[in-house]
Amino acid sequence: MTSQFNWNTALQENMPQLMKNVSELRKGIAADGALPAKTKILMTMLGDALLGHADGVANIARQAMAAGASEEEIKETIEVAFLMGGLPALVTGANAFRTR
Repeated sequence: MTSQFNWNTALQENMPQLMKNVSELRKGIAADGALPAKTKILMTMLGDALLGHADGVANIARQAMAAGASEEEIKETIEVAFLMGGLPALVTGANAFRTR
């Protein structure tokens, strides 16, 4: 059995300066600002649903809940994904429930 590819680890091992720069940028963007950090996390979950990244949706849903997002906020984010991306985004968005 092969282990799942982790792009963060691969870039950290092969391009550490780039990963440092990316990490610093991500932290700054994700911090509370005009939008709370929790909202920004839900937005990234929406983006992953629209882009078809099922594993990303599941991981980001866990991050959102750790940041205080409610089950209802997760559900409404999936509804917006469906509104903007149709059935493919809805199917991918359902991966938010892989958090259990």
